Amino acid sequence: MVTDFDALAFPEDLRYVAGTHEWVRLEGDICTVGISDYAQNEIGDVVFVEAPEVGDSIEQDGEFGVIESVKSAFDLYSPLAGEVTEVNESLEEQPELVNEDPYGAGWMMKLRVADTDAFDALLDAEAYKQAVQEG
Repeated sequence: MVTDFDALAFPEDLRYVAGTHEWVRLEGDICTVGISDYAQNEIGDVVFVEAPEVGDSIEQDGEFGVIESVKSAFDLYSPLAGEVTEVNESLEEQPELVNEDPYGAGWMMKLRVADTDAFDALLDAEAYKQAVQEG
């Protein structure tokens, strides 16, 4: 449980999914996906991340992997549809990067996005923060 909600980061240049707590950074037609600071705080110490393969096609809201913590395992869902262009191989040896730097070194995959307009339909930082506060 979050002990200090105000200490969590909600970068304003990202978009979010409230129900599954992924974030997206869009640069051109490539988006980077990870889980939010709120999510990593809730699930605890990350011990394993299963990522998709480069070249995989992922549907919007489709499962793309699994994240395991000392508490439990959770499915990961893609906020946007596209083709996987890169996965964060550092997470194989250092899954704790998700806890230490969820918006930087702890990213999970990059997609070539099929529809960049879908990015605008995701929650902005303020709407996401409000959604998680309301539970």
